[in-house]
Amino acid sequence: MDNGWQSSANAWIEEMGDDGDFGRRYVLDPVMLPRALRQSPQSALDVGCGEGRFCRMLQQHGVHTTGIDPTPALISAARAKDPNGAYLEAPAENLPFPNNSFDILISYLTLIDIPDIRTAIPEMARVLKPGGTLLIANLTSFNTAGGESGWVKDANGARLHYPIDNYLDERAMWIAYRGIRVVNHHRPLSAYLSALIATGLQLTYFDEPSPTAAASPARARAYRRAPWFLVMEWTKP
Repeated sequence: MDNGWQSSANAWIEEMGDDGDFGRRYVLDPVMLPRALRQSPQSALDVGCGEGRFCRMLQQHGVHTTGIDPTPALISAARAKDPNGAYLEAPAENLPFPNNSFDILISYLTLIDIPDIRTAIPEMARVLKPGGTLLIANLTSFNTAGGESGWVKDANGARLHYPIDNYLDERAMWIAYRGIRVVNHHRPLSAYLSALIATGLQLTYFDEPSPTAAASPARARAYRRAPWFLVMEWTKP
């Protein structure tokens, strides 16, 4: 099934730039980067690395990072931006690495893109070293439950409310914005948690981060009305 990522790659790369979009730059990066570096990992795997932005951030701090993504155009872009980096075209459901390979795994807004998380999450646990960490940023499930419609607005375009509908029904949906048109997956939070718990991983950190003070006040206020993201850290015993 075409998921739109190959044809949307150029628009995605332009949208991300070097600093990421609003959510990455002002909400997630300030949490994800220090959490990723907290235990001074030597090796990292970025599952769904896209054009490699977070891989490059980790490498600037001395972490040997490998990025995998199933989209050829994004892997090509990652290699072009980081010729000395390690980037492989591969799906999350079949990671081409031995057991216990990495100190930390990163899933940075990729679980929503993965068709089969019940295969992918055990794969992530498999290649993680004992004592290692799976660090996840994901869209909240109440956000994706309204993903088909987005904000409900009045006649002047002012945001009235963000709808939640069919929350318990897992589904794939096409999401389009600024030249990007890709498939995202809605799942209730319980679907993610049950898949993670089943691997034996242990939840050690959870947050629903707010924008930093550097964000524009207007955008920060809008974000606080319907926060987009959660961050979780799971440790392998």
